[in-house]
Amino acid sequence: MKSRDEKRKHLQSLRAQVLESGGAEKLAKIRESGRLTARERIQTLLDPGSFVERGTFVTHRCTDFGMAARTVPGDGVVAGHGTIAGRRVFVFAQDFTVFGGTLSEANARKICDIMDRALENGAPVIGLNDSGGARIQEGVQSLGGYADIFLRNTLASGVVPQISAILGPCAGGAVYSPAITDFTIMVEGTSHMFVTGPNVIKQVTNEEVTFEDLGGAMTHNSRSGVAHFATRDDLDCLDTIKKLLSYLPQNNMEDPPYVATDDPVDRMDPELDELVPEDANKPYDIVDVIGRVVDRGSFFEVHRHFAANIVVGFARLGGRVVGIVANQPKVLAGVLDIKSSIKAARFVRFCDAFNVPLVTFEDVPGFLPGTDQEWGGIIVHGAKLLYAYCEATVPKLTVITRKAYGGAYDVMSSKHIRGDLNLAWPGAEIAVMGAEGAVAIVNRKEIAEAQDPKARTRELADEYNQTFANPFVAASLGYLDDVIEPHETRPRLIGALRMLENKKQQNPPRKHGNIPL
Repeated sequence: MKSRDEKRKHLQSLRAQVLESGGAEKLAKIRESGRLTARERIQTLLDPGSFVERGTFVTHRCTDFGMAARTVPGDGVVAGHGTIAGRRVFVFAQDFTVFGGTLSEANARKICDIMDRALENGAPVIGLNDSGGARIQEGVQSLGGYADIFLRNTLASGVVPQISAILGPCAGGAVYSPAITDFTIMVEGTSHMFVTGPNVIKQVTNEEVTFEDLGGAMTHNSRSGVAHFATRDDLDCLDTIKKLLSYLPQNNMEDPPYVATDDPVDRMDPELDELVPEDANKPYDIVDVIGRVVDRGSFFEVHRHFAANIVVGFARLGGRVVGIVANQPKVLAGVLDIKSSIKAARFVRFCDAFNVPLVTFEDVPGFLPGTDQEWGGIIVHGAKLLYAYCEATVPKLTVITRKAYGGAYDVMSSKHIRGDLNLAWPGAEIAVMGAEGAVAIVNRKEIAEAQDPKARTRELADEYNQTFANPFVAASLGYLDDVIEPHETRPRLIGALRMLENKKQQNPPRKHGNIPL
């Protein structure tokens, strides 16, 4: 029987192996590439000294392909819990130095354990992904491990926030866990996501594409929309996670964290009165509007590179977290299309799941016309955003800054779909369509018979605007709660949030709705 000292030395030896991961040479190679190791990532992310590891000595059970002689304590995943800004989180980090970070049946159990504990304790889950995919030597056991993780991602969805950071490769079945989570963050130049890699694509379709073009950070941030943030390096990625968490509650039973502000709640900004051009066809930057209304410096944009004709993100109003959805007039005139509808719908549903009030800034000329949009399913994709707003029971505040045309007026959190406060600025235009398009249909015969059709069209359009396309018609029908000066926007929104802080609204009992996917 081993003595006490021998047992202690054995423990120390095993701990040394754990810290060595795949060996000094592989750890050095990671650092030389400008990346952090799995343990360094966790230490950087969490509050100093707060990390408590679980499954420290887990090893794989595979005996095929000579694997019995190749075991490393921890088996390629570092997992546990700690705090960020004093708030509990559960985290796992795949270790690329151990079997390329591949998923085994054993380390999948470690990840599942972390997710189970997070769900039971009502705390966010953070996955730091850096893996070559399924461990080929284990075959279906590895695939089963992925399915176990996917199930937990799904069950945790809308219950605790889930954040995925892609800090290296993420290929094949591995991509579906981040896809189910709430936010995905990628690192430019070092992270890649794809179902099938460039070599397979070349063999099957004869297309030639690089890793970066196929599944790099900017590809998934700007083209596919799979990722929500593109960061410079590991440190920037981890800082982004911390900032994102500062806006999120621990779980769906709590409110987001309140942060006191020295920005006066009754602050009015006269520059808002001049920000929107008098010419309805001239663009302006809705981010300028958002920045002048919310607590100074608090706007944190999400999905910035994707579908830029709509802006989404988190901010604070009077210290309280809100989700912002805003049409962007400087990109495609702020029109709704397939990508922007999907982007906004996903964000609205997240906010509703986690008790984040919604503030909508509306300046939308309608849905984008064209065969690409129609054949691409704009009907069903636009309906996703409509469904998301209709379903949401959190406080919903809407400010129409300029245009609200057609079905897009209905979709953008109108009073008709349970908007709690609907305001408009004096220059707002609310109608089925733009004035010139409307009179071209309604007054077609009169315009054709006029001596100067263009001049007559302008005259009729002016009359149409005065009669129909102004906020006072909607206000007289009760579709708007008020028409306000732009500089009044901040205090009015903060006052509404205070009025709605105890809002309770229930949807009809059901297993779940059937959103038009």
